[in-house]
Amino acid sequence: MIVEDDPMVREINSKFLKKIEGFELCASVSNLEEAKKKILRKTPDLILLDVYLPKENGIDLLKWIRIEEISIDVILITADKSTEIIQKGLRYGVVDYLIKPFSFERFKESLIQFRKQYEKFQNKQNIEQNDLDNIKLIPSSNQNEDDFAKGFSKYTYKVIWNEVSNGLHKEYTAEGIAEKLGIARVTVRKYLDYMEKEEKLEKNIEYGKVGRPQYKYYRVEDKK
Repeated sequence: MIVEDDPMVREINSKFLKKIEGFELCASVSNLEEAKKKILRKTPDLILLDVYLPKENGIDLLKWIRIEEISIDVILITADKSTEIIQKGLRYGVVDYLIKPFSFERFKESLIQFRKQYEKFQNKQNIEQNDLDNIKLIPSSNQNEDDFAKGFSKYTYKVIWNEVSNGLHKEYTAEGIAEKLGIARVTVRKYLDYMEKEEKLEKNIEYGKVGRPQYKYYRVEDKK
């Protein structure tokens, strides 16, 4: 469900959502009262919630959901970059926080990570620490931006690493991961090469008779 008062933004987010496999928009509303009615009738799995609405605050809807103990996850969407609002959202258990204006790629990353998290919980009665670490949507607080070279995103890194570390395959290519995640191939390649430098992956170059060489990546742990 989308809760957003701006019709244009609501339409853009709706179109974004339609491009991502595994999601269906069950309701799109502009105020909290309407949102509450839709929640009680439809009980969506996820709400894309704008913080600032005319004379209303999306955080109040988040509080209401928690007080009523309704099992719904929330991604907050807002132009507010203040730490106070972000901390409030995190304290009430949002799974992610999108700051306007955001790209479709960032939006898609957030939704894909949520879907993976949702499916993992649906398919398991008990969960191990390693599984939990791999499906946490918000990047770990002990991982600083300084750990990455300039131009790298912690979030994109986590999405790509989760795909590699949780995958069933023994080898990966930038093209294959890019197609599955909807991230540009050159971007995926950059992150895979960074993981190689961290010694998490190994890279082999295969030369064919025609065309450019193909780079294949392998988890180091699989070769031990």
